[in-house]
This record gives sequence, structure tokens and C-alpha cells, in this order.
Amino acid sequence: MYHAGSRALQDRFDARRLADRIAETLVRTAFTDDDIAFIAGQSMCFLATADAQGWPDCSYKAGLPGFVKVLDRQTLALPSYDGNGMFRSLGNLMANPRVGLLFIDFEQPRRLRVQGQASLRHDDPLLAEFKGAQCVVRIQAERIFPNCPRYIHRMQRLEFSPHAPATDHDPPAAEWKRFEMFRDVLPKGDPAQACDAP
Repeated sequence: MYHAGSRALQDRFDARRLADRIAETLVRTAFTDDDIAFIAGQSMCFLATADAQGWPDCSYKAGLPGFVKVLDRQTLALPSYDGNGMFRSLGNLMANPRVGLLFIDFEQPRRLRVQGQASLRHDDPLLAEFKGAQCVVRIQAERIFPNCPRYIHRMQRLEFSPHAPATDHDPPAAEWKRFEMFRDVLPKGDPAQACDAP
């Protein structure tokens, strides 16, 4: 759970005993019923990855509540929807499967961290359940733990993005893909190809 850098700072600020107690009492390797219900209610999370050289990246992933599925007590499934074509996060996990997920509820302040090993599948049987997904990332959780919510700013969700895929909804094309500078390099079949320029 902790490396030499963590330990040095814990010792400097007299926090080693507290850190050890947190690891002993809160860190788990299996999702609880409460964890599962919390994740099922979330419409967003942050995905942290790093490439083979250790360069980190963090991306915002979102959908409608429940877009991240808990498959069993140690496995999550995360759909990958159409993005900007850079594939930084997914490319990273192909080079370095270690990932971190952070779920935050801004309305009822709460957060949950999940660390584990990820794998990417283009033929995952769950693709049929994730309308609009290009592939599915499965994460085998190794550490699951809550964090103190005291610094979470309370915010209210006004509406879900119209771009969030849903069974009975076809999302509009991304407006930025209609800009002249990108139109000639769009992937084959991209919905923005059929749209007029803004």
C-alpha cells in the first residue's frame, strides 16, 4: 500500500500510525454491497493510467448512471465510447495495465478509489449491453478504499449530457468534429461526416 516516498512523508508529519490504521481497516480487495450500490449510481469517474515510461494521464469517463458495471466482487467493466481518437488512456493500459479509478458523488459528498489491473477487449460479450461502446475495459480490483469526503465541493447535476449513449437515444455528432480542420481526417463511419460544417 505504501512505498518509501509515502513512508518518508508519513514519518515527517507523524501520520504513519494513522496511515497503517486506514490500510488495516478500510482497504479491501472485494467490493462490498455498499460499494456496488454506490458505483451503480454514478454517472462519471476519473481513470488514471500511465504509459510504459511512467508518464501519467487522467481522463474523465462518463455515461448514464450505472455505465460502469460491477461484474463480481473484484471485477468492473467500463465501456469505451467514441472520443477524440487519441486513445491515450486505452493505449496506456495496453502498455501498462495498472489503473486507478476515482468515483466521486458531488451531491452527497463521497468518494471511492479502485486500483487494479485492466484489460481491453474488442470482442467482449458485454458490448451488446453498452450501446455505442467501441470496446470494453475490464478491471480486476486489487485495492478498494473510500476517502474522506470533507474537501469535496457540493455541486448539483443539472442534466445528463445528450452525448451519453443510451438504449433509446442516438447521441448527436460531436460538434468539434465538424470543424473544417478535422473533417478530412475523421475515422470511416464517424457520424460527424454526414453533418454540415458549423
